[in-house]
Amino acid sequence: MKHFYILLTVLVLFSACKKKAEKTVGVVDRPTLDFVVAFGSCNMSQEPNPFWDDILAEKPDVWIWGGDIVYADTDDVERLRTIYAMQDTVAGYAKLKNEVPIIGTWDDHDFGVNDGGSEFSIKAESQQVFLDFMGVPEDSERRDQKGVYASHQYEVPKGKVKIIVLDTRYFRSELIKDEDSKKRYRPTMDSTATVLGKTQWKWLENELNGSDADFNLIMSSIQVLSGEHGFETWGNFPLEVEKLENMIAESGAKGVIILSGDRHISEFSKTDIDGLSYPLVDFTSSGLTHSYSSFSGEPNQYRVGEVVSDKSYGIINLNIEEKKAEFKIMGDNGAVLQELKQSY
Repeated sequence: MKHFYILLTVLVLFSACKKKAEKTVGVVDRPTLDFVVAFGSCNMSQEPNPFWDDILAEKPDVWIWGGDIVYADTDDVERLRTIYAMQDTVAGYAKLKNEVPIIGTWDDHDFGVNDGGSEFSIKAESQQVFLDFMGVPEDSERRDQKGVYASHQYEVPKGKVKIIVLDTRYFRSELIKDEDSKKRYRPTMDSTATVLGKTQWKWLENELNGSDADFNLIMSSIQVLSGEHGFETWGNFPLEVEKLENMIAESGAKGVIILSGDRHISEFSKTDIDGLSYPLVDFTSSGLTHSYSSFSGEPNQYRVGEVVSDKSYGIINLNIEEKKAEFKIMGDNGAVLQELKQSY
């Protein structure tokens, strides 16, 4: 009988611990210090993707879609839904999805229109299709808010990692075409022009100011630091770039890192910001199934290293105890195409 009560006590304690773990968002049972992030963008389900097995082999704690998950470019909601469904039939992705948490944002081609922003007529309907694809529950607050932005926090034995996913489409002001040069768009100094919109800006400020995470990763579908090329970039809204940098510096949030996609190239950009004790890195990973293979160069005063114009994906290894991050642009079969290390 004594043994019975001991066994019953153990079972009760195990049950209680199990229930407690289920209530904690994103707890990773890992004895190592590292938190591994994998991310990428610009993906066509009908094109070969050689990376899903490599990504899974990295044993990531999370996969982040950086936008252009599919190429739909349509205002037909059912067609959009069908094209998303095709991605779920890709065997390698289905295996990753079964084993790794999937989060992320959209960009223009899965939003529904090339270079599109707040003016897109079916953005609200498109948002619901995106949330369906991402497996967001029907009763989630994200179903009622405007825009697909969200934050996710993960806990490991040594600390916390927050991933803030932005929406650079739903609220973004119209771009200004550049009629005087070969560039597609030109910057605007209009103080009313926006990338995130008032509500999302306020939300982001609260997420950064209230963060107790050891690393805070911000996923922006478009590049933040590289702004000279004339394509889509935060650089088309210089006042918004300044606002973001000031917000990061003033928030006191630790280990802030920018992730981006969109460009069909991969590169590292880095700059020093007043009030920030470490450089701000913008890690662009773009070209999962197709890339800018004929790339011949473009200016980027913040670039570190060289542009990778081959198909690739991104890996970030976070050492929470030592406050270090290792950024890697990855090719097929575990090939490291370029890497950057940064202390925080």
